[in-house]
Amino acid sequence: MHDALLLTAAVACAVAGMGWLALAMDVHWEQVRGADAPRPAQTMRLRALGTLGLLGALGLCLAVDHASMASLVWVMALAFAALAVGLALAWRPRWLRVLAWAGGAG
Repeated sequence: MHDALLLTAAVACAVAGMGWLALAMDVHWEQVRGADAPRPAQTMRLRALGTLGLLGALGLCLAVDHASMASLVWVMALAFAALAVGLALAWRPRWLRVLAWAGGAG
């Protein structure tokens, strides 16, 4: 049960990380916020949060399994996260507003 919670947290971190990296791009920011491109400080904050999210997912995967299995699970979590964020941007971009708020959209 403990491992399942850690893996769920890893997937959540991966989705958040991919979302933040997507929001660092002007076109996705405009889709989600309906406003002009983010300020340079916001872009850097979103990139940093995205990187931390993906590294957090790796750390959680490493806490569950040995390195070879953890790296495989991490890559699969990244693939799922990229698909989830891509589909959200295609059909429901407003769902990512909570990530924009965390990135400093206010």
